[in-house]
Amino acid sequence: MKLKGVEIVITKGDITEADTEAIVNAANNRFQMGGGVAGAIKKKGGEVIQEEAVKQGPVNVGEAVITGAGSLKSRYVIHAATMKLDFKTNEEIIRKAAYNTLVLAQRQGIKSISLCALGCGVGGFSYKDCAKIMAQEVHHYLREFESPSLEKIVFTLYSREAYEIFEKNVSGYLEYMDKKMSLGPYLTVDGIIEYQGGIVMIERSNPPLGWALPGGFVDYGESVEDAVVREVKEETNLDFIGVKQYKVYSKPHRDPRFHTVSVVFTGTGEGELIAASDAQNAAVFKADSLPEKIAFDHRQIITEYLKKRG
Repeated sequence: MKLKGVEIVITKGDITEADTEAIVNAANNRFQMGGGVAGAIKKKGGEVIQEEAVKQGPVNVGEAVITGAGSLKSRYVIHAATMKLDFKTNEEIIRKAAYNTLVLAQRQGIKSISLCALGCGVGGFSYKDCAKIMAQEVHHYLREFESPSLEKIVFTLYSREAYEIFEKNVSGYLEYMDKKMSLGPYLTVDGIIEYQGGIVMIERSNPPLGWALPGGFVDYGESVEDAVVREVKEETNLDFIGVKQYKVYSKPHRDPRFHTVSVVFTGTGEGELIAASDAQNAAVFKADSLPEKIAFDHRQIITEYLKKRG
């Protein structure tokens, strides 16, 4: 597929054999190239790659540095720091590392790049979630740069499993986002639902991951009031009663994918709480026991609401 004239390719293969101008190494933040993709790159391209990278470290996780590619076919290796030496990673780190990799390629004027599945080796991150996060960050990059230097972005996956998951999730997801998000900001709704002595939250099945208030995009021809009632029903099975508009939240980076404006409503829930649609779980949380990982700016929204309510 092509977006903004940039060819997007998903292929099964060995990234050390890629003939793109740059390849990406899923690195630790000290750039010690032991096993996995890093080890394969060092083995085939030479120790000089690690030596160049180490001189630029350590860096914060999520950052990226560029080196030569030694004896590899490519000209450059971009080392995306997706973890520390404890091998722990998460969505936020992978998201930053993917975007910073593409920005670094842009600054270097690189025309083609091969990406690996960041954080999915020793980091143990889900291939499916990684595919969607990286697709979102490719879309983010193409949205931010009016004239992208990259003419070709290749997702190069070594295993059959990884290839099939990326092939299924990347192209379709990019097409969906490009069609739905061709303009912006984008109007959304969220519901603060009081139910059984607490507030209803859903656990998202798609990145951005974490717990969130039920809600979603407003459909064409739909009022925000109808949209929030529909979204609450779809995601929680609850009827949203006594709906009142609370506040509007519109900071440009409240959603890491794109600029959204959310109209937030309050009300009560009636019925049996059942997770559905794109919610993999639904639960009621007390004010003093909110979940640790909350998506978007929903912790701020809930905190401000509880403070106002007293």
